[in-house]
Amino acid sequence: MKTDAKAASAGDGFDALDRRLAHALQLDGRASFSSIAAVLGVSDQTVARRYSRLRTNGTLKVLGLAEARALGEVEWMVRVQCTPEAAVPVAEALARRSDTSWVSLMSGGTEITAVCRAASSEHSDALLLQKLPRTPSVVGVTAHCLLHEFYGGPRGIISKSGALTDEEIARLNPPPRDPEAEPFALPVRLGDADRRLFDALARDGRTPLAELAAVTGWSPTTVRRRLVELRASGTLYYDIDYDLRQYGYGVMVALWLSVAPAELAATGEALAAHPEVAFAGATTGPNNLFASVLCRDVGALYTYLTTRVAALPGVRTMESAPRIRQVKGPGPLTVTAPAGPGRRR
Repeated sequence: MKTDAKAASAGDGFDALDRRLAHALQLDGRASFSSIAAVLGVSDQTVARRYSRLRTNGTLKVLGLAEARALGEVEWMVRVQCTPEAAVPVAEALARRSDTSWVSLMSGGTEITAVCRAASSEHSDALLLQKLPRTPSVVGVTAHCLLHEFYGGPRGIISKSGALTDEEIARLNPPPRDPEAEPFALPVRLGDADRRLFDALARDGRTPLAELAAVTGWSPTTVRRRLVELRASGTLYYDIDYDLRQYGYGVMVALWLSVAPAELAATGEALAAHPEVAFAGATTGPNNLFASVLCRDVGALYTYLTTRVAALPGVRTMESAPRIRQVKGPGPLTVTAPAGPGRRR
């Protein structure tokens, strides 16, 4: 294994220990350095030093995010077609919105994809018909409601890296909730302090407890208890925003598949198991299965499409669109985001 100094000066700056640390943080973004160190078999200081380097150079960032379904929100996969000269400003306008994520420019430079969240089905009309950019340069908008998530949320593609063993994963996962405990009432209702808490966690999932207390107006004890409650209810999950190149990914492609209805569930589950798939979900529309696929290069992508995808019996048609630029990832828009943060979509 490289020493910290060698890893920091290496060409990729990302070694096996970094990958193990990233996997640990994907499982529990706020796990203490001491608990992570115990699992990884290194010192607390090594974990703290590695995390600080990765965080400082923009290679890796922990995000604490809200799960849409737990809040009763509806997610839409939106495709915006516009004139070439308008693509970047329209994408940037979408990215500035607080109800969007995963805003990308796709191949050809005239299509933008984004995930939009509406508070409920009743609010979707206003979101899609009134709030999306309305300029003469936007020549078409299609929206596909996300019906079911086969892979995504707290299960990022880092979880498929094999960096940690099953036993190490079990040690980092939170203990299972008492089956006798009172079930959580869904959807979860958030108060103003909760929303301020999520705003802070979306910027940095490891924001110190004292800062979260100052933001919410709660005591540190109350903040700690609320974090446990939100995670146990499935409302809060942790994600890693990272540079895809550190895992050897050079190509991200959006796949839109048309699958026979009787085969949709089985095909979605099979697709979710592919190591190349960062996200998979069932949607409305003629292409009723969507996936984000990460590959080393275009040759690896061709092999994947002509083997794994081609072997799925329920797939009738396929549309693929390479991403040429990511404008916004899973968290809030930042000016200096990593070049290729990636988990899904």
